[in-house]
Amino acid sequence: MSDQTVEAFAAMKPGQPLQPFSFKFDPLGSDEVEVKVESCGICHSDLSMLDNEWGASTYPLVPGHEVIGKIVATGEHVRHLKVGQRVGVGWIAGSCMTCHTCMSGQHHLCSSSAQTIVGRHGGFADRVRCGAEWAIPLPEGVDPATAGPLFCGGITVFGPIAAFDVKPTDRVGVVGIGGLGHMAVKFLNKWGCEVTAFTSTAAKHDEALAMGAHHAVSSQDRKALNKLAGSLDFILVTVNVSLDWDAYIKALAPQGRLHFVGAVLEPLAVPVFSLLGGQRSISASPLGSPATVASMLSFCARHDIKPQAEFFAMQDVNDALEHLRAGKARYRIVLQA
Repeated sequence: MSDQTVEAFAAMKPGQPLQPFSFKFDPLGSDEVEVKVESCGICHSDLSMLDNEWGASTYPLVPGHEVIGKIVATGEHVRHLKVGQRVGVGWIAGSCMTCHTCMSGQHHLCSSSAQTIVGRHGGFADRVRCGAEWAIPLPEGVDPATAGPLFCGGITVFGPIAAFDVKPTDRVGVVGIGGLGHMAVKFLNKWGCEVTAFTSTAAKHDEALAMGAHHAVSSQDRKALNKLAGSLDFILVTVNVSLDWDAYIKALAPQGRLHFVGAVLEPLAVPVFSLLGGQRSISASPLGSPATVASMLSFCARHDIKPQAEFFAMQDVNDALEHLRAGKARYRIVLQA
């Protein structure tokens, strides 16, 4: 397949609209797979990379790391996947598979991992490649049309629920009801938790309740936050802006955890005494391992969980990106090939 031209959409410089772009792959690696793209979700991380917010972008940049498609080629060492199999590909495109972290099953924390759109061409294209360990088969019961966002936004919020042993009896807060937060609400409701949704958008209160939250609170209402003091076992922060973190810490029960999956760029202003008294914790995490992704997909199939998505044609990618920048997405955008 490597001699075929890949048709994609790329930004040539930061802040520029995407334009048609063609390239050719190098020879397929022995442990890689090549996937024909059927759809690709758009994540806020795509905007961050397009704008080079993190200083990790190279141009031409082909974004897209929430890919659903069928395998069209496998490397000679790939045995567990077959041509024609439908898989998803997320933010991570490969891990070394030999370090202690990988051998412990924590591939997503591998210091040598490759990211799908960092120094590589992503899924706003007709084909994409990844290490075979990161091409996760879609089980029966998961809708391929809406599954793309599960491979970044979905696993980002599902990962800490599994990793930090969130219990069905726990009272959990979700800060930010957007692309990540709305999936967190759906997961936690089916997990059995009592869910409080925090959002600065009043119109989203009813929507959050309809998605499974038991309570909806303004994320900027200090009085409402004060009323929750000492009540929440786990708070999942999905926003990328600074808030009154001390108020959220005080909303935690003893031994509660404030956990970040949103890429807040400013340093956290946190009084240590707010942590000491109740033995509270602050943590953060990226994504999840391939095994955790597979568990999430099985959970979604069992409970009929799917992201709420809007659809655009791949050639309308710039309209879709502007829709996301304007904050109009409800709640994920999927490009259809």
